[in-house]
Amino acid sequence: MTQPVLQPGVGPIRSAHHLPVDPEHVHWGRLPNGDDRPAITVPSGAEVTIDTVSHEGILPDQGSDPVAFFGRHGVAPEHVLHDAVAIARSGHRDPAADGPHVVSGPIAVEGAEPGDVLTMTVVETLPRVPYGVVSNRHGRGALHGEYPVDGHTVSVFADVVTDDDGSWGRIPLTDDRDRFARFPLAPFLGVMGVATPGERLHSVPPGRHGGNIDVNLLQAGAQLHLPVLVPGALAYVGDPHFAQGDGEVALTAMEASLRATVRFDLTPSADAAARFGDLVWPLVETHEFLVPTGLDADLDEAVRACVRHAIAILGARYGMEAHLAYAYLSAATDFNVSQVVDLVTGSHARIRKSDFEGTR
Repeated sequence: MTQPVLQPGVGPIRSAHHLPVDPEHVHWGRLPNGDDRPAITVPSGAEVTIDTVSHEGILPDQGSDPVAFFGRHGVAPEHVLHDAVAIARSGHRDPAADGPHVVSGPIAVEGAEPGDVLTMTVVETLPRVPYGVVSNRHGRGALHGEYPVDGHTVSVFADVVTDDDGSWGRIPLTDDRDRFARFPLAPFLGVMGVATPGERLHSVPPGRHGGNIDVNLLQAGAQLHLPVLVPGALAYVGDPHFAQGDGEVALTAMEASLRATVRFDLTPSADAAARFGDLVWPLVETHEFLVPTGLDADLDEAVRACVRHAIAILGARYGMEAHLAYAYLSAATDFNVSQVVDLVTGSHARIRKSDFEGTR
């Protein structure tokens, strides 16, 4: 393998604050709530380097043995992450009740209070391994009832290849793996969120808290703005991807472990309304785009929620009147399907910030 394997404690760790994967303390299949003790506490503006582990390769329908699972695809034991092995052996998950995701955190931000907005900026995403998995299981893909054909989990091994043009993901055209389709890598964290009051939420459906939003624009340099819902915010990340198409139609995309560095910044409630309005749903921001989201079990309703969110953010950020924002969005903005597989579906809009230069 040409790419180094970032085992626990091995390789570059960008930040002075580091959160490794501890099988005794990660949340496997559930999201942190307001009663959870933070794994680490940092001031606003701090960066944290966070090791994440993909759930693909460690789940019971894959044998709960990542060394054996990946070994069947030619991966040497020393190239299987030790923390993934430890989590698979820990058994800290109820397969009947909990989601699949290994969630790192929570991370408390000093001074965060409900009404504030927490901005999570993705600073760096380092692949920990040169391979990943795309799975279709338990009738939750876009074509549920049609795939998996025999009802059993299908896990497709996808490796990373490097040439003069860079690194690429690769999926075979046939089961004998003699020909391949390749695609660009675009690493991001599918789960980014803040804790909620009450019981720990299932890790699959996203919501106002963020969670499993699966917006593939959340690559290095992008930001996620979320309303703080409990003291300290208690942020978390997980569900690392190497690549995902809008929709994530088969249930998962190219799931693979990352070492991610994230910066945590607070906007106090007194200033939040001017920047974000009423932040009903998570708001993504890149250098080029404002990306409001909408979420609902019904995809049509998710798109409608996204349109309302887009109108609201244009009013808050630029003072645009609602009927004019509605017209602008129709003329100039793409509305995308984030994912259709997480019980609650997602839509996101890409509003070009350059369209509003000089308007403030």
